[in-house]
Amino acid sequence: MDNLKAVIEALVFVSDAPVTVAVIERILEDVSKKEISSALDDLMREYEVRSGGIFLKEVAGGYQFRTGEALTTWVLRLKGQKPMDLSPAAMETLAVVAYRQPVMKSEIERVRGVDVSGILRGLLEKNLVRIMGRKNVPGRPIIYGTTRKFLETFGLKALSDLPTLREFKELEG
Repeated sequence: MDNLKAVIEALVFVSDAPVTVAVIERILEDVSKKEISSALDDLMREYEVRSGGIFLKEVAGGYQFRTGEALTTWVLRLKGQKPMDLSPAAMETLAVVAYRQPVMKSEIERVRGVDVSGILRGLLEKNLVRIMGRKNVPGRPIIYGTTRKFLETFGLKALSDLPTLREFKELEG
């Protein structure tokens, strides 16, 4: 396909959510996964070298156009939105869920030392946390995990991109 990069660029551009290689492969029936991945890598490099207002980033298991962090103020003014407001307590709760998922509410409360009912409800409403099911123990408590929107919001490809405890300690030192 002569215009493969242009087609992929258009698909990513019009999508509301990160586009996976599998989705692109399904749309472009005669193009291999390897060709798609190579075209995406080329596009990411081109946008990085260009150093413009947008770039292509691998996030939440797919690819999405993003604006540079330095441009957030202007983009939010245009959109008339405030950045997602998360209190320190919500960030702590979200961190516990992210690092320990699947996790029960009681486990989160044990780590944080406070009731997290309201905070969990808020994180569920913001679609950063989801109910993953119920733990197979007496009482069948609900277990929580992060969502794809969590990965998108924090610009992560996967949960494995979260900083490790060692990386946190290096930041302190």
